[in-house]
Amino acid sequence: MQTIYKSILQQTLNHRPVILTFGLLILIGIVCMFKVTKTQLAPHEDQGFLITFASAPQYANINYVEKYSKEIGDIYKSFPSIADYFIINTTGVGPFPSQVTSGAVLKPWGDRNITAMKLQPLLQHKFNKITGLQAQVAQMPALPGPDGMPIQFVLTSTSSYKTLNSVMVKLEAAAKKSGLFLFSSSDLKFNKPDLNIHIDRAKATQMGITMKQIGQTLSTLLSGGKVNYFSLDGRSYKVIPQLPDNERLTPDQLKQNYIKTATGQLIPLSNLVTLSTSVEPGSLNQFQQLNSATLSGFPMPGHTDTEALNFLKAEAAKLMPKGMNYNFAGQSRTLIQEGNSLIYTFFFALIIIFLVLAAQFESLRDPFIIMFTVPMAIFGAAIPMALGMSSLNIYTEIGLVTLIGLITKHGILMVQFANDLQENNGLNIRDAIEQAAAIRLRPILMTSAAMIAGVIPLIFASGAGAVSRHDLGLIIAMGLLIGTLFTLFVIPTMYTFLAKKRTCSSKTQTPNNP
Repeated sequence: MQTIYKSILQQTLNHRPVILTFGLLILIGIVCMFKVTKTQLAPHEDQGFLITFASAPQYANINYVEKYSKEIGDIYKSFPSIADYFIINTTGVGPFPSQVTSGAVLKPWGDRNITAMKLQPLLQHKFNKITGLQAQVAQMPALPGPDGMPIQFVLTSTSSYKTLNSVMVKLEAAAKKSGLFLFSSSDLKFNKPDLNIHIDRAKATQMGITMKQIGQTLSTLLSGGKVNYFSLDGRSYKVIPQLPDNERLTPDQLKQNYIKTATGQLIPLSNLVTLSTSVEPGSLNQFQQLNSATLSGFPMPGHTDTEALNFLKAEAAKLMPKGMNYNFAGQSRTLIQEGNSLIYTFFFALIIIFLVLAAQFESLRDPFIIMFTVPMAIFGAAIPMALGMSSLNIYTEIGLVTLIGLITKHGILMVQFANDLQENNGLNIRDAIEQAAAIRLRPILMTSAAMIAGVIPLIFASGAGAVSRHDLGLIIAMGLLIGTLFTLFVIPTMYTFLAKKRTCSSKTQTPNNP
C-alpha cells in the first residue's frame, strides 16, 4: 500500500495546479453545504415520555373539561406502546381558564417498535379530532433551558392589541398553511366572552335598592366564597352559599333570581337588569415593556426549529406595518442567541492550535501548511449534514471542534518528518515530502482507523440519548475518513508550495522511523 501510495503521490505532485483547484472547490463546497444544512439547538431525543397540553373554550367549566379529557385517555389506551398516562384538569389558572395537562409514559425502548418522534404526529392526528379541546403533543426539551414550546415568535408594538391581533391572525394562517408546523397558536385571541350587566338605576332607586345590594346579591349567588364555618364530627367545614349548577348555566337564568326591595318584597332581577355579551382577549401580554403577541408552536417532524423561525421572520416582514417588530422568547431566543457561537468557537480553536504549532515548529509557515487539513475534515463532516442525516446542533458542533485537533495530527506527522529529512539527509522539498508521506502513511491510517472504530458504537447507538450519540459519532467518523483521504494528497502539495528550504546539518544522520 505504501508503494502504491507513493506512486500516486508522485503523479499528483506533477499536476499541482489541479490539487490547488480541488482544494478551492472543497472550500466552496463547505460553504454551500452549510447553507443547506438544517440547524437546531439540540436534536429531539426519544425520552420515553410525551406531554400534551389542551385548552378548552374560555367559557368552559370543570364539567366540560372532564367530559372531553376522557377522550384523551381513550386515545392513549389505543396505542400499545404507551405503558401509562396521567391527566390533570384545571380551571381558573393562568390565561387559559380551563385546560388539560396530560402525559404518556412509553414502554422501555426494547419493548416497543416505535419511537417517541414517530408516535408524536400519530397522537396529534387523533387529538385534532377531539371537538371540544385544542390539544398539542410535545416532547420534553433535549437540553435544560426555558420552558414552553420550542417555537416562540413574538410580535411587539406600541400600537393597540387589535392591530397586533390583525397581523397575528394572518401570520398564524400562513404558518398553518406552510406545512412546517405540527401545531401553532397565538396567546392573543379575542375569544373570551364577557357578560355585561346593565342596571336600571332609576327604577332601582325608586324601589329602594342600592347598587351595593345588587352587587352583594350577585356575589353571594355566583362567586362561591365562604361566609362561615361549621363543625361536624370534630372537623371544620366551609359554608359556601351558591346557586346549584343547573340554575346558573345560562345568562338568562341569572335574571330569574330575586332581590329584596326597601319594603321587603322580593322582585326578580329581570325587572332591574338587562344583559349583553362582548368578546375580549383572554390575556393582554407585554414583552420588553411593549404590547406583544406570541405565536407558539411545534415544528413538523422532519423540519427544524430554524426552518420554522426563518419562515416566520420572512412572513412577518411582509405583514408588519411600520413601527411593529419581532423578537423571540424561550427556546427560540436561546437558539438565535447561540446560533453564531460555532463561528467564534472555530475561530478561537484555530488560533490556539496555530499558536501552539508555531511555538512547536518555531515557524509560521509549517503551521499554515498543517492547518490545510482542517477544511478537508470539515468537508467530510458536512456531507452527512447536507444530506439530512444529521443537523448542525450542539453535539455536531462539538464533533467539528474535535476534528480540528484530530486531523491536524496528520499534517504534523508529515511536515515534521519532511523537515527532518531536509535537515539530516539533505533532500530537496519535493523528495522530502514524498518520502515523509510514504513513511508516515501507516501511522496516519492506523490512528484514523482506530478513532473511526472507536466511534462506531456511537453511530449505531440505541435507547436513551441515541440521537445525540449518533450525530457526534457520524460527524467524527465521516470527517476523519474523508479528511484523511484528502489530506494524503493536499498536504504534500501545499508543502511543495509553502515549505521553507532547509539546509543539511554538518552531522548527517538518518532519522528514526517511529
